[in-house]
Amino acid sequence: MPSDKTIKIQSIGLIRTPYQAGDFCPKQPVERDEGESRLIVDPDYQAGLAKLSGFKYIYVLAYLDQAADSTNLSVRPAMAKDTQVGLFASRSPNRPARIGLSVVKLKKIVNNEVVTSLLDFYDGTPLLDIKPYINELDAKADANYGWIEQLEDHHHLLDHLRGISHKHDHDHTHDHHR
Repeated sequence: MPSDKTIKIQSIGLIRTPYQAGDFCPKQPVERDEGESRLIVDPDYQAGLAKLSGFKYIYVLAYLDQAADSTNLSVRPAMAKDTQVGLFASRSPNRPARIGLSVVKLKKIVNNEVVTSLLDFYDGTPLLDIKPYINELDAKADANYGWIEQLEDHHHLLDHLRGISHKHDHDHTHDHHR
């Protein structure tokens, strides 16, 4: 039985990216030298950024305000349209609580602005939280690809997810994050 609890979450700032609502936005964060995103932390929370600059990567949690209203618990992931999985076995942005999570490279912090590698959120997305990525706690050496490993062309799909330029048998090099 679904919970009827309403939870109030306070935004701590705003996410600035080059991606405008309704236009292209990558499905995963893009770690490249060119381009960056900015987390504009409300001044009331700026003190919470102390010592964060010592970390190479951070988690960014956001409220996906541009995601579609959906409570569909069965989805066909964009990378595998012929496969149906449960919503919670996907990375779809159309989620009941609309919470997005990304890991990005922290480039620098200037006052209340955290500069990162490119995030996979639309410009103006509400920022919910920032947490440090700690290698020994967060990197799991035995992590797998779940249902993705069962797909015939899963190596090719993983190249797409990672944004790796590669060739298809029928065309030229694919570069998904120009």
